[in-house]
Formats: sequence, C-alpha cells, structure tokens
Amino acid sequence: MLGALPILLLVVVYLLLAVSRHAENPADKILPLPGAMAESMYGLIFQPDQLSGQLIFWADTLASLQRLGLGVGISTLAAITIGLALGILPPIRATFGPLVTGIAVIPPIALLPILFIALGLGETAKVGLIVVGIAPVMIRDIAAHVGELPREQIIKAQTLGASSWQVMIRVALPQAMPRLIHAMRMALGPAWVFLISAEAIASDVGLGYRIFLVRRYLAMDVILPYVAWIALLAITMDMILSFASRRLFPWAHGVGH
Repeated sequence: MLGALPILLLVVVYLLLAVSRHAENPADKILPLPGAMAESMYGLIFQPDQLSGQLIFWADTLASLQRLGLGVGISTLAAITIGLALGILPPIRATFGPLVTGIAVIPPIALLPILFIALGLGETAKVGLIVVGIAPVMIRDIAAHVGELPREQIIKAQTLGASSWQVMIRVALPQAMPRLIHAMRMALGPAWVFLISAEAIASDVGLGYRIFLVRRYLAMDVILPYVAWIALLAITMDMILSFASRRLFPWAHGVGH
C-alpha cells in the first residue's frame, strides 16, 4: 500500500495538470484526459486494422514480446554456459575474459548501425541488439559469482574424482541458478531499452515502432498508454522471476534457515 502511494500521487498530479491545460485549451494534445486515451486505445485493442486486419495493440505486444523473449533467452543460455566456463576454468577465463569485458563496455546502441548493415533490417538484427546489449553483462556477473564460490568445494569435488565438467554441473551450476535469475531481472530494463530502440529505427510492428510512429502526430493519447503498458509488462516479468527464484531456490533467500 505504501508503494502505491507515489504512483497514485503521480496520477493525481497528472490529472490536475491535464484538467488545467484543457480548461485553457480544449484541443491540447500534450496531456490528454483519460477519456481521450480510452477512446484511442479502444480502437487499437478491439477494432481490426483496415489494411492488415489485425488488432494493432495485440499485434504490437506479441511482436515485442517475441523479440524480447528470444533476446533474453539467448542471453540467459550464453550467460550460464559461458559464465560457468569462465568462472571454473582459468585457461578459458584468461583467454576469453578480456573479450567479454571489452564487448560489455561498448554502448550497444553504437553497434546498432553495424548490426543492421550486417544482419539486415529483419528480426535477427533486433534480437541481436538485445543479445549484444545484455549477454556480456550477464556473463560477467555469472562468471564473477562462480569464481567466488568457496575453493574448498571445488577441491573436495576434484578429490572425489570429479572432472571439470562435473564440477561445473554438480557444484557450480546449482549455486549459480539463483544468481542467473537475478541477472535476468537486472537485464530486463536494458533489454526493453534496446528493443524499443531497434523497433523505432527499423520495424513495421511492435510497441516501440508504434510509439515512434504516432509521435509525429503528437498522439500522446496513444503514447502514454503504450508506455504504461510496457511498464506493466516489465513489472509483471520481474515479479514472475522473483517468485520463481524464491519458489525454486528458497535457500538462496534465507528461507528455511
């Protein structure tokens, strides 16, 4: 309830400002009233587009979620596989650690033109931007976490005859899973930024595409609901990941001790 108070305060302030602006100028587009936003969104949500026959709002949402899911999924797979190898195997860490660090510090948006030139303007470039943007950071996080595991655990496993592969799977992987979910939660924000950026530059469907398409008309009655929807999707994803982590790995959250 306390967490909802700032949000309610922002809504009240917005409504007061919107009412004040519309009292001076009924045609104001900068701060639309809730009725105008509801009317615009009703058409996008429930009325098929005359050209494509699609429900635009849901088509945009599905396209963006597919791109985001692919990007985060590939990045997560790379983080757990490469991160484990970097954290457990010193030769791998010495060879590829500087490369991962170098890629991680490059602003991904700067690579966007390169990705579009190399991969075209299709889905591959959009997903690729998300992967380039979040995978190196996730890999570094997992590698650092695995590297900080008690050395005694690894020595004991090796003493019992475990190979490097078994150490990664049986010792490091179970302890890295909660950290992996945490890394996914931290990567969701940047992933949305890279997705919206890619859709704004080269796309014909998607939440980011729609926002940048209607901005030329100052259609804040569409932009604001879309931004609120993106925020709601992001919060929902974060809550699901947090719940999954506590449910699957209670020991990592101090539950049961």
